[in-house]
Amino acid sequence: MNEATARIRINALLTKAGWRFFPNASGPANISLEHGVAIRPTDLDALGADFERTERGVVDFLLLDDRGFPLMVLEAKSEGKQPLVGKERARRYARSLNCRFVMLSNGNLHYFWDLERGNPHLVTAFPTPESVGDFRKALPNPQRLVEADRKLVERFEKKIQATVGRVWGRDESSHRKN
Repeated sequence: MNEATARIRINALLTKAGWRFFPNASGPANISLEHGVAIRPTDLDALGADFERTERGVVDFLLLDDRGFPLMVLEAKSEGKQPLVGKERARRYARSLNCRFVMLSNGNLHYFWDLERGNPHLVTAFPTPESVGDFRKALPNPQRLVEADRKLVERFEKKIQATVGRVWGRDESSHRKN
């Protein structure tokens, strides 16, 4: 099974999700095929001695926002390959294009990846242009996350103290006084 078969399925999934290969009444085209990727100086520095093995980057599908700017990189693999095989290549492409989002697909399995929020996760359908735009608006608030972690740790500490008290036969009220 080759990549062309996977691309035919991916084309249909993109269209079903509201992405456009050609302009229509809904708006301009928002898919760019085989978009070339320029390597930045920081990318070159990271290559070090492996510079001679560098290949020119070409994004399989570049999905654009409503202003025509790169929004998401979609890396296609053949049906016989696990989509996550293209994870690092897609990450490099996304970073060089200032994209926060990546899709990895072989036409059957699809992974959505918000580079600012962790690892790719399996999805059953491609996101719509609107849903990706909504994701972009939602940025993690580090202060709220730290506060939530602190409260969670405090709750677990209390549960652990109560459990230890029960195991050692201590009265919970006397344990709190210490």
